[in-house]
Amino acid sequence: MPEKAKAYTNGFLTFVREQGVVGLAVGLVLGSAVTVLVKSLIDNVVMPPLGFILGSSDGLKGLSVNMGRTMGGKDAILHYGVFLNDFINFIVIALVVYTVVHVLGFDKKLDKEKAK
Repeated sequence: MPEKAKAYTNGFLTFVREQGVVGLAVGLVLGSAVTVLVKSLIDNVVMPPLGFILGSSDGLKGLSVNMGRTMGGKDAILHYGVFLNDFINFIVIALVVYTVVHVLGFDKKLDKEKAK
């Protein structure tokens, strides 16, 4: 292997090790999996009873308000239930991420790095 290619490869491997690229990749994959799991929990377990209590057969996603008709004769519908569903989804995912970071002690590691 030519010297330039070898130096470039060594530089790249050093970058991957020192910058935690592998840890970042693992975090992204696990984060995506947690997101899917939490979204499923919210959409399939939490929202149907909430929607039932609030009078919607589609869970919170079915909640909407008809604001009237447009000049073209179509209904103008505000689907606020979809927003509420996504908002609750975000809050639960953020809570799960915070809990994992706190339980594994990563927040203490971040505090030590800030102090340097």
